[in-house]
Amino acid sequence: MEQQTIGFIGCGNMAQAMIRGMVFNHAASPESVIVSDADSVKAHGFAKSLGIRAAGSNLDVAKESDILFLAVKPQIYPTVIEEIRNAVMPGAVIVTIAAGQSIDVTEQRFGRPIKLIRTMPNTPAMVGEGMSALSPNANVSTAETDTVQSLFASFGEVEIVPEHLMDAVVAVSGSSPAFVFMMIEALADGAVNAGMPRAQAYHFAAQSVLGSAKMVLDTDKHPAELKDMVCSPAGTTIAAVAALEKDGFRHALMDAVDECVKRSKAL
Repeated sequence: MEQQTIGFIGCGNMAQAMIRGMVFNHAASPESVIVSDADSVKAHGFAKSLGIRAAGSNLDVAKESDILFLAVKPQIYPTVIEEIRNAVMPGAVIVTIAAGQSIDVTEQRFGRPIKLIRTMPNTPAMVGEGMSALSPNANVSTAETDTVQSLFASFGEVEIVPEHLMDAVVAVSGSSPAFVFMMIEALADGAVNAGMPRAQAYHFAAQSVLGSAKMVLDTDKHPAELKDMVCSPAGTTIAAVAALEKDGFRHALMDAVDECVKRSKAL
């Protein structure tokens, strides 16, 4: 089968993480990937580091790509789509990765029937542990969806979700790494306050979060059951859990998810 060209308009951190996963895990060959960016120096430097191709313009990427990723900020979408909409190849699959950009709005901006997959990856893709969601429109075939899904699988886990859940995805996986990083930092600060060297505190906190997440994924036990396993009667953990409950730990996280969903809907 003829090799497909995979294009990226936008070459920021998220796009670079995705491309590295695709190339390093052989989901795409370097010569099949083409990128453009408003910062052409950055695009050319990144392209040279991976052996992929840097284009002279967004139009060059659009004209050549069988699968076209729009990896720019949400507020830039109208400008970029206006620029490229007549240059996108017939039959190309367009992949969006920005919060708040609905399938309906993107279709309207192109002004003609398109094959479109709305997606939401997250930054742990940088270490091959991303969590991505995909929502294809009615024009995308099962085979085309499978192809795009395999690209996302090269840098982590991926699931197909109905579009009405995408704002929740933005909150629970797209933005939540920031919440986890804040928790790791706070845990480490507490350990430093108790006398532990900072580098060691970050290591202990981060590895504990990693291991705890793996227990949820690998044991199929409810998170509450796993929590109860750590909470001995009158022990240190239940005392800490009580303090977290008093300070509204769970409610704060639920509020954060709610605010994130609201913001995503407003974009």
